[in-house]
Amino acid sequence: MIECGKHEFIIIQDDATGPEITTLIGLHLAAVQADTAAEFRFALGLDALRAPDVTLWSLWEGRALLGCAALKDLGAGEGEVKSMRTHPDHLRRGVAAALLSHLITQAKARRWHRLNLETGTSPSFAPAHALYRRFGFVDCGPYADYIESPHNHFMTLALDARG
Repeated sequence: MIECGKHEFIIIQDDATGPEITTLIGLHLAAVQADTAAEFRFALGLDALRAPDVTLWSLWEGRALLGCAALKDLGAGEGEVKSMRTHPDHLRRGVAAALLSHLITQAKARRWHRLNLETGTSPSFAPAHALYRRFGFVDCGPYADYIESPHNHFMTLALDARG
C-alpha cells in the first residue's frame, strides 16, 4: 500500500491480460501514435509487455486502475522505463510519481547501475520530462538500439544499487 496525500494506492505486478490494463495500454498506444511519427515510436504493445525481459506493474485505488509502468532489462546492469501511463481520469494525483518511485526501487533491488528511458519531444511530453527530471534523470544520447532523432528524447539515471 502506498499513501500519496489523501490517496491509498496499491501497486501490483501485472500480467497484461485483464480488461482494465489492456484498455489502458490501448490508450497509451493511441496517444503515442497521435504524437509521434511511426518510425520513431517505441511504445510496447501487449505482447511485448508480456516478454520475459519486461516486468509490468499497475497502480490501483480500490477497483480502479489509475496507471501502469514497466521495466525492461537491457542486460549488463541497465534497464529501461517503458509504458508509463496514467489513466486520463486520474491525472495530477501522484500516480506517475508513485509508479516511477516504484520502478527506481525495483531497479535498485535488481542491482542495476543505470535506468534509461526514451520519450517523445512534442509539447504533450513536457509533463513527463519534468517528472523524470524531478527524480534525477538527466538528458543523454541514444542507448541500446535507439538512434538520434528530433522526435525522441533520451534520459538516464545513475543508480546506487547498494541503497
